[in-house]
Parts: sequence; C-alpha cells; structure tokens
Amino acid sequence: MMLAAVSTPAVNSQGQPDSAAWLARAAAGDGAALAALYDRHARAVYSIALRIVSDEAEAEDVVQDVFAQVWRQAGRYDRSRGTVDAWLVTMARTRAIDRVRARRARPDSRATSTDVGAQDPPAPMIDPGDALAAARDAERIREALHGLPHVQRLAIELAYFEGLTQSEIADRLETPLGTIKTRIRLGLLKLRDALSRSTAGGGA
Repeated sequence: MMLAAVSTPAVNSQGQPDSAAWLARAAAGDGAALAALYDRHARAVYSIALRIVSDEAEAEDVVQDVFAQVWRQAGRYDRSRGTVDAWLVTMARTRAIDRVRARRARPDSRATSTDVGAQDPPAPMIDPGDALAAARDAERIREALHGLPHVQRLAIELAYFEGLTQSEIADRLETPLGTIKTRIRLGLLKLRDALSRSTAGGGA
C-alpha cells in the first residue's frame, strides 16, 4: 500500500507531534497519518521484534504486520488504557512471539534456547507499556536496562525478549518462582522510573 506524503502534523498541547492524534487520523482512513506513525515508531518496533525473533527479515515482517494491524484497528485504540507507544510495543511483542512459536511448530525447525515454550503463554506481568511508555528510541531502553541489577535485567530480558513464562525463567535460572516474580516486578518499576527521568531530562 502506497502512503501519501505527510503535510500537516498533528500536535499535542506542547506543540509536539502527537501519536494519538495521528492514530485518530489513521482510523478515519488518512494514509499520511499512518505514514507518520510508521516513521516515528518503526525503529522501536523493529528493535523489539529483532530481540525476540533473532532474524532481520522476520523482524521486518513483524514491523509490516504491526502497522497493517494498526491500519485495520486504529479505531480500537483507547487512550485511557495507555500510550500509543505501549500499544505498539504490545503488538510487536505478540506478533514476534507468534512467529517464534510457528517456527518451533514446523517439522523441520530445531528448538533453540530462544524459542518460546509451546504450552504456556507469556507470563501475565505488569503491562510492558508501563515500563516502555517512553520507548520511542531503542537505545534509551538498552541504557535503562543496563542500569538495572544484573538479576533483574536478566529476568526481564528472558520474559520480554525471549518470551519465556515466569515458570520457564525460574527453571532456566534454577531460582524459586516467587523470587523471579519479585525480580521482574522491581526491575520493571526501576525501568519505568529510569525511562521517565530520561524523557524528562532529554525531551521526546
């Protein structure tokens, strides 16, 4: 689908480009608004997908899948439930994990340490949008992750970038399940705070 060039940007109360406004335009059938969303968020969506699928071509396919879904479902976005960034992050993670599971299910595929368990869905945890609401730039996320204690960072990476359930993480690390839950919860809270400080200090 060819998208028209963007002419007049939507802005928020501070005069900055507003993703929610672009999304509302896309819901009304404005292809230029979808193009603006793509330009602004595709890099972060690709980075998250690549961490999960570990394949550049598949990560690019995830990006296309996500923005095709945005085009179809823009009208379903509810601002009260989180930011556009969080909505896109959730879609990217779900699409990427689905691809890993499909790869695992193929007869000629070989299970790897990064494959997602076929039986259990990813663990229900704090909405990744709470921690990644400022995820317009993947470098900021990596820097924030590196600032976490190692045990918390490892648990979060296994959950969000490898798609493991909390039980699978506990087995992998040979650590009690309750300890894993605590590490993830505390790590996400620290990550959210670090990203909030980064956004306040450098602007977005």
